Amino acid sequence: MRKWYVILFAIVLSNVAIAQNSVVTFQADITNRNGDIIYIKDNMNKTVKEIKVNEKGFFAASFSVADDFYVLFDGVEYAQLFLKNSYDLKLIMDAKQFDESIKFSGKGADENNYLTSASLLDQKYDYDGLLAMPEAEFNKSVDEKKALAFNKLDQSKLDPKFIALQKGSLEMGDKGIKQYYNQKLAGNKMNNLPSAGFDYENQKGGKTSLESLKGKYVYIDVWATWCGPCRAEIPSLKKVEEKYHDKNIAFVSISVDVDKDHDKWKTFVTDKELGGIQLFADKNWNSDFIKSYGINSIPRFILIDPKGNVVKGDAARPSDPKLQELLDSLLK
Repeated sequence: MRKWYVILFAIVLSNVAIAQNSVVTFQADITNRNGDIIYIKDNMNKTVKEIKVNEKGFFAASFSVADDFYVLFDGVEYAQLFLKNSYDLKLIMDAKQFDESIKFSGKGADENNYLTSASLLDQKYDYDGLLAMPEAEFNKSVDEKKALAFNKLDQSKLDPKFIALQKGSLEMGDKGIKQYYNQKLAGNKMNNLPSAGFDYENQKGGKTSLESLKGKYVYIDVWATWCGPCRAEIPSLKKVEEKYHDKNIAFVSISVDVDKDHDKWKTFVTDKELGGIQLFADKNWNSDFIKSYGINSIPRFILIDPKGNVVKGDAARPSDPKLQELLDSLLK
């Protein structure tokens, strides 16, 4: 009888271990919290878990995940995570400092502390200096940066799945910045040349052409409602529009949303109280104006002079102080 009891007890323990390994457990102590809910989101920005934070800034949760990268969002700030079932993570963080204060312990801590450290280093990296380099030097620097990161991963004892995903992420990042750099080169080759024209639907009714804006500088924002970086520029764009509202410049936003999202675009413009001249490109990415500038990623900003010539085929973003420096020099 005792033998069967021991066997049964072993089976129960085994089942408990299996159940524990089928979830990730995650707890945190957060000071100066930004909200009462922590969201765990996947790489499609879909929420996979909402976690209630108590009044002392503590939470504890268990949930099942696929082994992958995720994002922790506290309502204000984001932090990247690597989660897999069987991880038992503990986090301490001061939400006022956020990235600088994040520290993980427990099973899975090494991978997540690696992500935190990599994020801090990336924030300090001189991307403006990189993008200002001549083409050969730029490509060499990007490749060397990736090689160093790959070597660091290969020398680590981190989870193999994490290493593979992180290398894939680095590859995508390098591809993206090279694409952006090449777009800047192509855009700058158009400087001082006559701009292609457009004649697009205006959200307020009728159509607006570039020709109708001659006599003014024209600052163009090529964007879409689904584009996160585009939406992130909206507050800065509103401030720039307000600062120069009585100057000889028109602010034009051209949406490359697809036709099925036309109504979504109109609603978005109204709900967000977007200013300037809001236009809808006739064939989204295949519109003649968009193709003439070789635009394959957004947001993209263009500055055209009162005669219709390109000042900057790849102008500074509204959030970049260099834009206002340029406009101040032109709109005296």
